[in-house]
Amino acid sequence: MIALSLAEVAAAVDGRLVAADPAATVAGSVEFDSRKVGPGSLFVAFPGEKVDGHDYAATAIEAGAVAVLGSREVPGVPMVLVDDALTAMGRLARAAVDRLTGLTVIGVTGSSGKTTTKDLIGQLTARLGATVAPPGSFNNELGHPYTALQADPDTRYLVMEKGARGVGHVRYLCELVPPRISVVLNVGTSHIGEFGSQDAIALAKGELVEALPPDGLAVLNADDPRVDAMASRTQARVVRYGEASDADVRAEDVTLDERGHPSYTLVTPEGRAPVRLRLAGRHQVGNTLAAAAVARELGMPLAELATALGELGLVSTRRMDVFDRPDGVTVIDDSYNANPASMAVAVRALASMGQGRRTVAVLGYMAELGPFEYDGHAEVGQLAAELGVDRLLVVGEPAVPIHEGATAVANWGGESVLLTDQAAAVEVLRSELRPGDVVLVKGSRYRTWEVADALRADAGGESTR
Repeated sequence: MIALSLAEVAAAVDGRLVAADPAATVAGSVEFDSRKVGPGSLFVAFPGEKVDGHDYAATAIEAGAVAVLGSREVPGVPMVLVDDALTAMGRLARAAVDRLTGLTVIGVTGSSGKTTTKDLIGQLTARLGATVAPPGSFNNELGHPYTALQADPDTRYLVMEKGARGVGHVRYLCELVPPRISVVLNVGTSHIGEFGSQDAIALAKGELVEALPPDGLAVLNADDPRVDAMASRTQARVVRYGEASDADVRAEDVTLDERGHPSYTLVTPEGRAPVRLRLAGRHQVGNTLAAAAVARELGMPLAELATALGELGLVSTRRMDVFDRPDGVTVIDDSYNANPASMAVAVRALASMGQGRRTVAVLGYMAELGPFEYDGHAEVGQLAAELGVDRLLVVGEPAVPIHEGATAVANWGGESVLLTDQAAAVEVLRSELRPGDVVLVKGSRYRTWEVADALRADAGGESTR
């Protein structure tokens, strides 16, 4: 964070200093986990039923924090007292970012691929200047200001993921940290149970381009009609990417090798260049094109851009992380989260990588689908069967429609098995896997990753990232 006096912090968050020196300077990080506090930090104390950050206020001061931003006084602790610590943290992020005049804020949203694309953009912008784009999905009301507050006067690019579970959420995040470049990837069915329809999801995702200033830039997916239509919702200049023939930054002649690594010809107004990705999955073509469109606009020459795209790797965990075990089994760990669109992408990647090999998909429940829950799961099972996946392990009662969708496909030569939990899936895999198998592990955040972790631990697999 930029250095601010406690008086400046209090003014930014509309707070009141208690037992604190107004001239004392916050020159370190802003943390809500007392274990991460260091000299010069500001500790943010959130109240909670099980864990109350105020109970760790004194510990944070002992660790070097200058003060505590909180909603109730703690005797003997210098504090910036506010009504709501989360709101105050957002205001502090806005005040800090507004002072960084040399900073370009890049926002990324979409129903799937946000974290991966954020990571890809961050790797490219790091070649152009100091970049903040931390691993993981810090894409909500807490993670957003926490990420923004990591920027300092040397930071040139702040790459931020924008999540939403309702209309207005992205708009609020943009008010905290206004974007200069907005990237919209797709409009799928993630959280559709909360939104109610894809049109509502499109309305929410488009808030990212509505937040742009007239001299900003909207980077839109030309292959997604709902995203392409967002061009009418912004005053900013629009650049379109994709495989559509009229996209400004596009891919032609896409192929996949036996490991699922895409190659394509990158086409821009400046010319053409061959690209071969280290990343696995056909969907990475679109993700890398979005990143390329941003880097090109920031001044990266075509030849350097093509080379850089080929050197991109995984940053955040459990997102199409492919590793080989010494026993010849290949594992695709995509277990971080799941929605129907990302499930379809992962299953297609499994089918592509598993050509000539036995394929096994371990699939779990997809959350937040509401009235679309049955169809969303059944369609994934149907796709797996139609693509010829050999073995389907469906984990947990809520995921049963995946099994039903697969078994309803006539003449499918594979088999689907219902399992009660992750431990049961691990036992089946341990007894049945043989050299040459390709295994996909994917599901929402219901411990599905325990299966991938067991597969990795059993044989000491190494990631291909």
